[in-house]
Amino acid sequence: MNHRSKRLRRPAQTASPELVTPVPGPKSRALAERLGRVESADTTCLAPEPPIFWEVASGANVWDVDGNRYVDLGGAFGVANAGHAHPKVVAALAMQSSRLPHGMGDVHPPAVKVDLLEALAARFPGGGPCRVVLGTSGSDAVETALKTAMLATGRPGAVAFEGGYHGLTLGALDLTARPFFRERFEARVAHATSWARYGDARDVLRARDACPVPVGCVVVEPVQGRGGERVPPPGFLRDLRALCDREGLLLIADEIYTGFGRTGRLFACEHEDVVPDLLCVGKGLSSGMPISACLGRDEVMAAWPASEGEARHTWTFLGHPAGCAAALASLEVLDEEGLVERSATIGARALESLRAKTRGLASVREVRGLGLMIGIACREGETAVSACREALHRGVILLPSGDDGSVLSITPPLVIDEATLEEALDVVVSCLS
Repeated sequence: MNHRSKRLRRPAQTASPELVTPVPGPKSRALAERLGRVESADTTCLAPEPPIFWEVASGANVWDVDGNRYVDLGGAFGVANAGHAHPKVVAALAMQSSRLPHGMGDVHPPAVKVDLLEALAARFPGGGPCRVVLGTSGSDAVETALKTAMLATGRPGAVAFEGGYHGLTLGALDLTARPFFRERFEARVAHATSWARYGDARDVLRARDACPVPVGCVVVEPVQGRGGERVPPPGFLRDLRALCDREGLLLIADEIYTGFGRTGRLFACEHEDVVPDLLCVGKGLSSGMPISACLGRDEVMAAWPASEGEARHTWTFLGHPAGCAAALASLEVLDEEGLVERSATIGARALESLRAKTRGLASVREVRGLGLMIGIACREGETAVSACREALHRGVILLPSGDDGSVLSITPPLVIDEATLEEALDVVVSCLS
């Protein structure tokens, strides 16, 4: 099967912003008041200004409940790789939901689960034998990888990297470096992780020796996402692979953000021809449905014993049929529309353009990125937050990233129209001037 199909289709045109009310509009403000009465106060930030409430999305456009149209430069947290509501994904989702919306994933599995497992295994970097465990979130995939590494090595510890983000469930949280997420739950996390400097493979040995428990794996984002679109130096992943081989450590690539074309390759580790032992994916896998996976080399996944009727690691919605169908359709769209290659080409041009447009701006330190995963690093966090707010008022959606929120994160749907992308980036640059 050729997963680099050249039968390209022209992506749908992205419409420019069109605002018919102030942002946020009256309906969004009313919904914010209702939400504030029923949701945990820590979940959605409602002050100093309420958010917009989405109602419809298509391609790289979003409409809020007030009828305002936006260009989405965030891809809904980097999820909508094939675009919002891609017709092929929506049709697959509707068909599957009408026939079988739920199954018994680890007992009497839905047939579509097998199709997705085979499709994922066929795409494993390097093409070697692979086995897969499905989940519903990125954190699920990371939890699976951690358990697999512990079974395969007998060592519970991990080395992760400063600035890394791997999820907020307790196992994944132990890997996540940012104190904001950890500090109130320190008594609950395993404290089985130590952190190395991102981009410095040699520092892994220091971190391993500093870990309070024996280390069996190294967990890395090939490009850090919430850490601020940080691209490591060339050769970092290759050096990390060589170090893990030499020291008997498993290499876990967290590609939940970077996977499925986001960086201009199907997986970011393929930029350096690195084959991880375990690969965590999610977000762009289905372009909208909550589904994730941990892929692993056969010999590593063999650490799991055969089920004798009770799975040791599972959940109610394992292999959710609708999610599997959406993921299969999204993978087909990536191939048919050449979105991986498109991400590389358009992303490179956008990066060059942004660097030129921000040259000389006192508020900007650096513009960096790979494919359609680009970060504008500002000198101060407030600059990025203010720019996000002003851009929203002008019809462009994006978010800050980085530990101090000083990076503007640009991760649009891979189908975004190039001319409209350039217009939206002009808006962002003007918000920084």
